[in-house]
Amino acid sequence: MAGPLPLRFLRSYADPDALPHVNAEIALMGRSNVGKSTLLNALAQHKGLARTSKTPGATRLLNAFEVGNPDSGRWLMDLPGYGYAKVSKTEQAKWADMLTGYVEERENLTAVLLLIDGEIGPTPLDLQTIEWLQHLGRDILYVATKADKVRPSKSPKRRKDLTSKLGLEKKDVRWVSADKGQGVAELRALVLETLGIK
Repeated sequence: MAGPLPLRFLRSYADPDALPHVNAEIALMGRSNVGKSTLLNALAQHKGLARTSKTPGATRLLNAFEVGNPDSGRWLMDLPGYGYAKVSKTEQAKWADMLTGYVEERENLTAVLLLIDGEIGPTPLDLQTIEWLQHLGRDILYVATKADKVRPSKSPKRRKDLTSKLGLEKKDVRWVSADKGQGVAELRALVLETLGIK
């Protein structure tokens, strides 16, 4: 199993056009309280790497993390969450433009790691995002977060319902718990494989 991902924060970008060319890139996407930053910290086994908050919307820029050796040219991008966040409509519109510009135009984007809240399942906004990504022809890697929040007695039904709503097979969704470490090593291996890092 893969050990902690060698992740190094590079910088934050407000403008997708300012991003340099890299060899390969994975974008971390999901609703604003799905636990993106917490999962990023778990992948690196480094609690302070990405800023986390109990208030949704802590990530407000395109945050670039390099994976592997310095100058590897293989990045993991932590994107602002979509959906609920206690910010103004103007700020939300700015985030939406930034996300749209990045996802639609980024040539180096190898895949999108799409996080779905495993406790509540895919929301209409999640399904709308998936439809958009599919329309753009983006490869999507599906991850269900907060697996530890689902009671064991309800887990089989919850997993079946979630994959059914997404129109996927059971094997196509990876269940993780950043808090308990469940599925994190397997997800690390998937990230490395997707970025072409051996």
